[in-house]
Amino acid sequence: MDILDGLNPAQRRAVEVISGPLLIIAGPGSGKTRVITHRIAYLVKVCGISPRHIMAVTFTNKAAKEMKYRLETLLGQVSRSLTVGTFHAICAGILRQDGSAIGLSPRFVIHDEDDQLNMIKQSLQELNLDPRQFSPRAIQSAIKYAKSRLLTPADYAKQISNYYEEIVQRVYERYQQSLDQSHGVDFDDLLMKTVQLFTEHKEVLSRYQSRYKHILVDEFQDTNLTQYMLIKQIGEKHRNICVVGDPDQSIYSWRFADLRNILSFEKDYPDTTVAYLEQNYRSTKIILDVASNIISANFQRKPKRLWTENEIGTPITIIETFDEEDEARFVAREIEQLVSENITKFSGCAVMYRVNAQSRALEETLIRYGIPYKLVGGIRFYQRQEIKDIIAYLRVIYNQNDSISLMRIINVPARGIGQRTSAEISAWAKKENTPLYHAVKKAAQRDGIVLTPRSSYAVSCFVDLIEELTVRSRELKLSALIEELLRKTGYKAYICEQENGDERWENIMELTAVAREYDSLDPPEGLAQFLEKVSLVQDTDELDERTNAVTLITLHQAKGLEFPVVFITGMEEGLLPHRKSASPDEVEEERRLCYVGITRAQKRAYLSYALRRSLFGGSSRTTPSRFLKDIPSELAIHKTSWQEKEDAFTPVTSIYSVKPAKADNFIKLEVGDRIHHRLFGDGIVIDCLTSDNDQEITVAFTTTGVKKLLASLAPIEKL
Repeated sequence: MDILDGLNPAQRRAVEVISGPLLIIAGPGSGKTRVITHRIAYLVKVCGISPRHIMAVTFTNKAAKEMKYRLETLLGQVSRSLTVGTFHAICAGILRQDGSAIGLSPRFVIHDEDDQLNMIKQSLQELNLDPRQFSPRAIQSAIKYAKSRLLTPADYAKQISNYYEEIVQRVYERYQQSLDQSHGVDFDDLLMKTVQLFTEHKEVLSRYQSRYKHILVDEFQDTNLTQYMLIKQIGEKHRNICVVGDPDQSIYSWRFADLRNILSFEKDYPDTTVAYLEQNYRSTKIILDVASNIISANFQRKPKRLWTENEIGTPITIIETFDEEDEARFVAREIEQLVSENITKFSGCAVMYRVNAQSRALEETLIRYGIPYKLVGGIRFYQRQEIKDIIAYLRVIYNQNDSISLMRIINVPARGIGQRTSAEISAWAKKENTPLYHAVKKAAQRDGIVLTPRSSYAVSCFVDLIEELTVRSRELKLSALIEELLRKTGYKAYICEQENGDERWENIMELTAVAREYDSLDPPEGLAQFLEKVSLVQDTDELDERTNAVTLITLHQAKGLEFPVVFITGMEEGLLPHRKSASPDEVEEERRLCYVGITRAQKRAYLSYALRRSLFGGSSRTTPSRFLKDIPSELAIHKTSWQEKEDAFTPVTSIYSVKPAKADNFIKLEVGDRIHHRLFGDGIVIDCLTSDNDQEITVAFTTTGVKKLLASLAPIEKL
């Protein structure tokens, strides 16, 4: 196939510029993934660049998976020689290969957010600091910020300016010691230690510079200083660095993304070629115009003109509701209406919000209405208790120095090793400055740690279990190893005795099914790759798009997704923009967040606000978001949830001359009539509201409850 076929002129230009730095400003829905993959295919097929010399970096596993699939379609088997993945996954591979140069074991484990928080709590305890006075989460954030700026504990100590920063430095130092002792890293270490490796060992950096002649980075507006430095280091020799992004979609400053990276790219690389992707393939003209009007009020951006050949579409709906319950009822009724009219399916609808707490009213209402939904950002599969237990066992089997995982499973299922025994072993390990597992083995042998005979026997049995499973991990395929682990530990009987035991056991069976995907690898390589995969999994990776259910999701998590219908709830001052957004820069990011949400919509968008909202521990009156004022009146229909329904039938005139569908042919009904609805089944009409050319009917359905329908649009027949 011709690599350039099907590309618009702007996309072709972005593909064909192959030498030197390239900045691609890609608007939402402009086909940036298509451009990146076709550019890679062009480099390989037309320019003769070996796939081995190309690196493509993405921000999510989902994006990496899609990119790999498209590249395999374009290039076939040779695509497997490409390096495609997230920053964290690529850096993990580099450190497994060459991290020993900076003292990092190739068998290091990657600690997730919960593990990190537990280690920080442990560090506070060891330093005799009160977690009520010094929030573990706040300290975790401070440490993450330090690492995003490439500051080691020693570097951080040099810039201390107050007492709190002194506390952070002490905890940071102890936390890092715990990580190093357990042969572990956190997510930020994967990046920071790779920069350290390249900085301290130029011969290692030189190998990677020689290998990667072309580097492509997606979502460049979301990079932090460490990620920027990584790309600069690897790309310094050949300077064929292609970065793709959109300053208007930079919404992760709380993850320490630095907008200046993309805004200053041309300054750092003066010979940069700039390409703009402005044609949108996702949304209607009206949705794009609404989004453009909102974002144009920002100053920190690169102006662009989004346009589309898609239909004009219907005006967006701005709905005023009384409170969050009323708002949720509006959303539920509107979704029912859209589904009943075959405009979309449940899976075509996404309800977005600024903070997770907003999902409560929405969930309760959708349950009452019998509308299926999936909540993104709830308890993730790999964060469930039973899954974390099994993974902790596997991590200890793979790396016995992983003290966090060891402490999790030392008495799970219960085997007679109580908290007092664990504390004694931990204290001895700390005193002797030795790995925890070494202390456990000493306790089993009653060598230096004197326990009761019963406790000593229990610890001895645990050590025998781990030693045996460690040996088996070098012999068994991954799924067989998990089955052996479950059998030896008696975990099934343990978990099935707990609440929802059967469901929890099904989760473990699902984990075993995932493990079978790694059975093609020789042990223990399958175990190593599996542990790395589950450590790097993200919220949206577990979003099953095949399920016919409404998606509930925060605006931050919605980045990179698209839906036929989008509801953005809580369009109020204090929520969007958020009450903590005090500075102009912070308000600009909130505006970008609103822009991202609206541009997820393909066909229809609804923006709702409540006059009163119970949130953050209180109830108060609210003010509509300032962002709503930026939407021209001709692009929107304004409604209140309690207004007379016939108002909704009034023709709307806009600059596009949008008119409602005609509703002259419908079955006229009366109270007491029996009907059949294609989706909701049989019911009785209990109320009718007639306008000039339509009827709104309220129907009590036998199985699905009371619902309101428009007679002209609902798929009904009179019985």
